[in-house]
Amino acid sequence: MIYNDFQGLKLSALGYGNMRLPTLESGGIDLTEADKLIAYAYENGVNYFDTAYGYHGGESESFIGKSLSRFPRDTWYLASKFPGYQKRATWNPAEVFAKQLSRCGVEYFDFYLLHNVYESSFKTYTNPKFGIIDYLLEERRRGRIKRLGFSSHGGVPLLKEFLELYGSQMEFGMIEMNALDWNLRNILEKYDLIGSFGIPLWVMEPVRGGRLASLPPESEAKLKSLRPTESVAAWAFRWLETFPKVTVVLSGMSKMAEVEDNLRTFAARKPLNETEKRVYEAVIGSLARIIECSGCRYCVQNCPKGLDIPTLIFLYNDCRFEPSTVAKMAVDAMKPSKRPNVCVKCGNCVEVCPQIIDIPSALKKFAAILETMPSFVPPAQEDD
Repeated sequence: MIYNDFQGLKLSALGYGNMRLPTLESGGIDLTEADKLIAYAYENGVNYFDTAYGYHGGESESFIGKSLSRFPRDTWYLASKFPGYQKRATWNPAEVFAKQLSRCGVEYFDFYLLHNVYESSFKTYTNPKFGIIDYLLEERRRGRIKRLGFSSHGGVPLLKEFLELYGSQMEFGMIEMNALDWNLRNILEKYDLIGSFGIPLWVMEPVRGGRLASLPPESEAKLKSLRPTESVAAWAFRWLETFPKVTVVLSGMSKMAEVEDNLRTFAARKPLNETEKRVYEAVIGSLARIIECSGCRYCVQNCPKGLDIPTLIFLYNDCRFEPSTVAKMAVDAMKPSKRPNVCVKCGNCVEVCPQIIDIPSALKKFAAILETMPSFVPPAQEDD
C-alpha cells in the first residue's frame, strides 16, 4: 500500500468511501458482504475510511463504526461530515455531532468535513444563527475532531469566497477529480485554488461513480496497448498520481473484485508518463460532447432576461455526458429568473456568438434534463 504523510500520520493513499456499499434487495446495506470488504481492505493496508451523516440513510455511519471496532482504534482513521447541504429551518450542530459519534461508536473523529460547501449550503454554513463552523472549531479545540476540512461541488467563485473566509481554519479539502471532470467542471482551477491556500487535497469520484471503470472496446484497446496489465479503473488512479498535491483518493467499492483491483493499483506508484497521460485524456475527452463556449459573454450583453449563458452552457456540458447532480444543485441555487427554462428563444444570443452556438436549443434541452431530476434544495427566492 502507498502511504502519504499528513501531519505526522501515514495515510493510505487509497481511502475507502462508504457511500456505495453493497446493498440488499430491500435497499439496506448488505452488512455481511460489506463487513468482508472492509476487513479485506484494512488487512491489506487501507487505514482511511470515509462516511457521512446521510450515506445509506444514516446506516453507513453505524455500519462502519461497528465494522472497524474489531481493530485497534489507533490503527485506522475515520472521517465523517456535517450535513449542511441539507435544508432545515433550524440547525443544532451539537445534536447532529453527538448523534454521529453515537452512531459510529467513537469518542472522536480523526477527520471531519463540512459536507459539500456549494452555492446553496454556503449560506447555511456561514449563517451566524446556526453557528455551525464555530461549533466545529470548538470541537476541534476539545479534541473530538482531530482534523477539520471540507468537501465541495461548488463553482470556483464560491470556493474562492469560502477559502478567503475560512481557508486558514481548514486542514484539508476534498473535490471530485478525474480526467472527464477536469474540463467539464473546471477542476484545474479548483486544484490550483486549493493549493494556493496550502491545503492538502483529497479526491472523490476518481472513476466518476464507476463510469470511467469501463470504456468502449476501442478505447480500452488503446489503453491496453500501453499498459497491458492495468485495468481501466487503474488508469484513472495512475492519472491522479501525476498530481503531487493529492494526498488521499477515495473509492466507493461495493464488490470484492473492485477492492482487489484497487489494492493491486495502490501497491506501488506508477504514474502515467507524458505520452500515456495525453492518450488517456484524449480517450476520456472523447466521451464528452462538449459545446465549445469561449466565455466571451457577448450573449449575456444581448439577453433580454440577463441569463448567465456561459455558466448555463458549462453546466449543460456536464449533463450532456449524463444527468449531473452537481449541475442540478448549481441551478437549484440560482434565482428562478436566471434558470435555463426562462429563455424566450429570441435568438439575440446566436446573432452575436462567435461560435454560432444554437444557445436557445441548448438551454431548452438543458431545462428538459433538469425537469427529470429531483430538486436538492427548495426553490431560490428572488430576494436572496
